[in-house]
Amino acid sequence: MIFKDKKINKEHRFSIGVEEMSGKYFVSIPVSNSYVDYEEYYEIDESQFQLFYQNMELALSFVKLCRERKKDHLLLQPPGDLRGEPM
Repeated sequence: MIFKDKKINKEHRFSIGVEEMSGKYFVSIPVSNSYVDYEEYYEIDESQFQLFYQNMELALSFVKLCRERKKDHLLLQPPGDLRGEPM
């Protein structure tokens, strides 16, 4: 998978973009475990992508749910055994 960020919100630490091989849109958040920092990618549809792209503040409630692990069914890659905590 090749994840390409299209817009980054540094203040709230998330990005939106496109996975280039599948064309799926995503929201990503940074996470960390005791070994590595990495990103988790949550699938969004095209209308959500367009909405968030126009106004990143509108994505904050979605990002909050991702950090609370309430959107895990949308993960583009399943988490490993040692899943990180949102940063």
